[in-house]
Amino acid sequence: MQKITITDAILVSNYIKGDESSLEILIKRHKQRIYSFIYSKVFDRDIAEDVFQDTFIKVIRTLKRGKYNEEGKFLPWVMRIAHNLVIDHFRKNNRMPKFDNSGDFDIFSVISDNSLNAEKVMVKEQVEADVRRLIDELPEDQKEVLVMRMYNDMSFKEISERTGVSINTALGRMRYALINMRKVIEKHNIVLTN
Repeated sequence: MQKITITDAILVSNYIKGDESSLEILIKRHKQRIYSFIYSKVFDRDIAEDVFQDTFIKVIRTLKRGKYNEEGKFLPWVMRIAHNLVIDHFRKNNRMPKFDNSGDFDIFSVISDNSLNAEKVMVKEQVEADVRRLIDELPEDQKEVLVMRMYNDMSFKEISERTGVSINTALGRMRYALINMRKVIEKHNIVLTN
């Protein structure tokens, strides 16, 4: 006789309908992966245990409020919550990398800092993801220049040759790209630092 495994999606649905035991099954099923993930970032059993508990408190609250809509992607959703809580933990404990927050804040200095430990790596990945989303919102011509300059390390002369515009135009596009990114950051209150 074959044992039938109930999918995460059905367990989530049953839990939302009031079946508390479904949540226990979900926690047992994924505890090891989630806990290992958290521990690999914080390297401390007590902190990992706290973050794990907080993760499931948040999961329960979200499910109880009926705000869950991950279409059967329960584990990646929980991992994202755990990831965000680990970042919150580092922020609260002022162990986030400090950045110069003057008007000339250079997001790219964050990305190019290679001497990072595990917690900073997570923050760096988060910042990189936020920066990529910001870049995606730019007009195509600005995005092109910015990517060539920041990610491909091309000079403005090389960019000018590649795009067929003058160096001044390439410089102008870069300037507008940075101005537009700053506007998007302010509009959406995006935090690239603590």
